[in-house]
Amino acid sequence: MRNRKIVIALAGNPNSGKSTIFNNLTGARQHVGNYPGVTVEKKEGKLSFQDYEINVVDLPGTYSLSAYSEDEIVARDFIIKEKPDVIVDIVDSSNLERNLYLVTQFMELEVPLVLAMNMSDMAEKKGQSLDYEQLSELLGIAIVPTVGNKNIGTKDLLETVIKVYEGKIKTKAVYIDYGPEIREEMNKLEQIVKKDKALVEQYPWRWLIVKMLENDSSVLDIVSKSSVAQEAIAQNENSRHHLHLHFGDIPETIIADKRYGFISGACTEALKPSIEQRHDLSDRIDKVILNRMLGIPIFALVMYAIFKFTFTFSEPMVGWLEKFFEGLSGIAATHIPEGLFQSFVVDGLIGGVGGVLGFFPLVLFMFFAIAFFEDSGYMARAAFVIDK
Repeated sequence: MRNRKIVIALAGNPNSGKSTIFNNLTGARQHVGNYPGVTVEKKEGKLSFQDYEINVVDLPGTYSLSAYSEDEIVARDFIIKEKPDVIVDIVDSSNLERNLYLVTQFMELEVPLVLAMNMSDMAEKKGQSLDYEQLSELLGIAIVPTVGNKNIGTKDLLETVIKVYEGKIKTKAVYIDYGPEIREEMNKLEQIVKKDKALVEQYPWRWLIVKMLENDSSVLDIVSKSSVAQEAIAQNENSRHHLHLHFGDIPETIIADKRYGFISGACTEALKPSIEQRHDLSDRIDKVILNRMLGIPIFALVMYAIFKFTFTFSEPMVGWLEKFFEGLSGIAATHIPEGLFQSFVVDGLIGGVGGVLGFFPLVLFMFFAIAFFEDSGYMARAAFVIDK
């Protein structure tokens, strides 16, 4: 019997262990290229499992599916246009709430989805005890615990992907309740958007209208080319204006807050009470960091701290390198006769290499500072602040 072919897409936040899972699945059978028209790297790999020939696409790591960055646009376009058979969202179990924000956007796209709860061993070490069955029920998504760096759960993940593809695992559609005011405006847009049958056949209507209310430029461009363009865009402007007046904030911020509220509720239900205290502390920190008045100044201070740290601590190393290459140039100039060859060695080779290596300490300390804030969880929150 000839193997059936399916395509699965791996998605997830940066540093969620997605690349490790990809390597576990595909081994050496990988191909690296670029997506058409952009410089974003495209990684694909193949494997055989049961009666299937599986093509695995490693999507760019993203915190959301909004049209704010090239990576987000590439990941979203692949899912919408290429329509992979199953999407596997790699979730860092030790940073659950942060990672589930991307999950809520996949839910709105109504795509076949499996959650790989990666780094589950790290979550247990932090004292987290997660009820996977309950979380699966709350999200309406199949969940598989994995430990990517130990290659634990890979077979279970593949078996679950096949079962979801074959319809053997029944999942239910779960929709976020955005509240009566937003729901009323969604209903108005729904009536208009559904008039264009070609549009709603190509894109999930619920996702379209939520992204319209979020003022997503890519979605607005799609709607502007539809048969209901004028009516839909006019209603969207009215709805956004009404919601802004009602809530005193832009709709995209309100919608994001509702998503985080849904996530917080699901985590409270699925996580055992032993971590409630840590959960509350995280919430209190988020209220400050994500505050719409304080968020940008805090972000500016963090960026200043990164640059201050980089230039302060790299300055001695830069000075040492400059003195070293100056001394080397002096020695070369003394021993090599004046002329074209001396100029080539002193100014070209030594001066060129010294000039390039002079930036190395700056890059080293900057990457160290960025990695520190990334591991602390601040960078994900900073992305949300900037998106607002």
